[in-house]
Amino acid sequence: MKVLLIEDEHLAMRRLKKLLLEALPEINILAELDSVESSLQWLKTNPDPEVIFTDVQLADGTCFDIFHQHATKAKIIFITAYNEYALDAFKISAADYLLKPLKEDELHRTVQRLQEHRKNTLSNIDYERLAQAILFEENKFNRRYLIRFGEQVRTVQSHEIAYIYTTLKAVFLVLQTGKEYPVDKTLDQLEKELDPSKFFRINRQFIVSMNSIGNMHVVSKSRIQIDLIPEYKGDDVIVSTEKSPLFKIWLGG
Repeated sequence: MKVLLIEDEHLAMRRLKKLLLEALPEINILAELDSVESSLQWLKTNPDPEVIFTDVQLADGTCFDIFHQHATKAKIIFITAYNEYALDAFKISAADYLLKPLKEDELHRTVQRLQEHRKNTLSNIDYERLAQAILFEENKFNRRYLIRFGEQVRTVQSHEIAYIYTTLKAVFLVLQTGKEYPVDKTLDQLEKELDPSKFFRINRQFIVSMNSIGNMHVVSKSRIQIDLIPEYKGDDVIVSTEKSPLFKIWLGG
C-alpha cells in the first residue's frame, strides 16, 4: 500500500509513522510532508498515492486547501482533534477519519478497512462542509491576544506563541521569535482558551506549545526536564509529577 503522510508536528508524524509500520510492516510511505505548499508541489509532480493520511490543521492552512487545488483519486484519512461537529460532516461525506491523540487499535482498524477495500475510492467528498465543520469547532479557542507594552499595542496569534510563564504574579507570552510580552490574563484563563492539542500546562508556572519542546531529560522516575525553544533564561523547566503521565500521552498524540 502506497501512502502519503501530511502532518506539521514532528512528534505526531513520528507516532503516525510508527503505528502505520506496526499495523502494516510492508506499507510504502512515499513521503512525509508538513504543509499545504509542500503537499501541492509533491502531488503535482508525483503519481497519486493509494492513501493520504493528513492532519486537518497545517502550519500554512488546512488540508482542504490542498484538495481544493488538486483533485486526487487517493483515499483520504483525515486526522483531527475536534470530534463534535466534525464527525457529522465526516459521516455525511463518507470520508474516514482518526481522532487525536491517535490510538493504536483505531489506526489498525482503519488500515484493515483500507486493505479490504483497496479497489474502492472515496468520491463526492464535500470538502467545503468538512472545512466549515472543523474550523467552526476550532474557533472555540481564542486565537488572538491584544498586547499592550509601553505606548504600543499589538496583536499576537496563538500559533505565534512558543510558551507562557508566570513569575511574581505577572504572566508573559514568549513568541517563537524569542520576543516576550506581558499579558493581562492568568495562566488558568489561558489554559482554557488555548487549543489543548497544541498547548499543555506542564506545571503551575508554564504552558508550553508542542513546537517549543526541544530536548527532554528524565530527572526522576516521574519528572521530566524540558529544554524550551526559544531558551528560557530562568530556572530549569520541569514537568510536575502530577502532570507527567498526561504530558506523555499528549506528546504521543
